[in-house]
Amino acid sequence: MHTSAPWRAGVWAYAWLPALLVAIGTWLDFQTPPHVTLTPFYVAAPLLAAPVLSLPITAAYGVLATGAVAAQMSWRIPEPAWSEATIKTGTVALISLLALVINRIVARRDQRVAAAQNVAEAVQRAVVPEPPDRAGGLTVAARYRAAQRNTLIGGDLYAVRETPHGVRILIGDVRGKGLAATEAVAVLLGAFREAADDEPRLESVTARMETALMRERRKRAALDAVEGFTTALLVEVPRDPPDCLRLINRGHPPPLLLGPGGAADYVPADPALPLGLGDLGPGPDRPCTAGFPPGSQLLLYTDGVSEARDADGVFYEPAASLAGRVFAGPAELADGVVEDVLEHTGGALADDMALLAVDRPATDTADSAANGSGPG
Repeated sequence: MHTSAPWRAGVWAYAWLPALLVAIGTWLDFQTPPHVTLTPFYVAAPLLAAPVLSLPITAAYGVLATGAVAAQMSWRIPEPAWSEATIKTGTVALISLLALVINRIVARRDQRVAAAQNVAEAVQRAVVPEPPDRAGGLTVAARYRAAQRNTLIGGDLYAVRETPHGVRILIGDVRGKGLAATEAVAVLLGAFREAADDEPRLESVTARMETALMRERRKRAALDAVEGFTTALLVEVPRDPPDCLRLINRGHPPPLLLGPGGAADYVPADPALPLGLGDLGPGPDRPCTAGFPPGSQLLLYTDGVSEARDADGVFYEPAASLAGRVFAGPAELADGVVEDVLEHTGGALADDMALLAVDRPATDTADSAANGSGPG
């Protein structure tokens, strides 16, 4: 996870805020009559430090605040009574100790949250592993960005598989999050991996995924039988000819083809219902074909990209943003899209986003590798 410069600057400024409060309290103490109570400035310093800063810094601010009150009281004696000085100093010291307790409670909570997040990320990697960097002469890069820092596993999924029938690619988005989405992701990826190797036709792979989802839906109560569905895009780069694509789009955002000269065009496909809604519109899928010339790049993404909005509600437009730009490889393309979306939204994502960038090198070695390699 990358930490932005504004966030680091904000933490640095916050670290000095308790010291500023102590300084203001001390200055005001010498500008006001003795009966005016300014203790809140002093007690606020360690309390502000406790939930954000480290234990030593919190303790240091507690000592600073307590010392400032004690010194200020001693300088102004005999004006205030000794009992008043003792009460004020003791109050600040006691709240400083309370701030240390708060600091430890917050730290332990953060450790538990971090541990839970690490477990969720490990499960995410196990259920949706990173695709290979190379498949059938193609180079591949994947990126996933959660909408919120501490969200659990989402429903975005992707897979790249080198098969006897060519390289087959899947990207999808399960409706919802949590356990039900995770189960649906596992079912769909398992069905895809099995069918991608066995089925010679791409439409048969989709049918197997639909069947697996419907079968598991009847067995598992967690899979929503009414509103549960998955948008999915399946792409096949065949062995012969390797300069074309076959696509089946089940309600997913269309992929984007970037040509060697900087052209950026959506790849259309016949509309079809998402996976899990086959009963509403039965009928076999019809793959569409498109060119995939050497030197081209293909971008597949979930609706966390295409439905990202700026402060005025304007959607991010991948084709318009990427037109005329040339990327050295799939990793640069994927990173460029992530940066564009974050800049467009101001860093506030409304939905998780997953991307797959696929590059067909301009050299003929990619073709020979695709024709000569076996299944992965």
